[in-house]
Amino acid sequence: MTRRNRILVPQAREGLDELKHKIIQEANQPYKTEQACDPGNRTSRENGRTGGSIGGSMVRELIRMAEENLKHR
Repeated sequence: MTRRNRILVPQAREGLDELKHKIIQEANQPYKTEQACDPGNRTSRENGRTGGSIGGSMVRELIRMAEENLKHR
């Protein structure tokens, strides 16, 4: 299966990866290696268990913050 969610600004990849790692650390997920942290190397079940409700609520919060930011411009 191809991956459809591509980064619009390729230079942002490093920053996005850093953000993902910070979120994982804040969620107290025990990752020992970079490879273990890559969702592409894990099953859907493992990724779902890791993200769980964090994924949806995190996206909603990020959207809310972006909308607030746009209102204040």
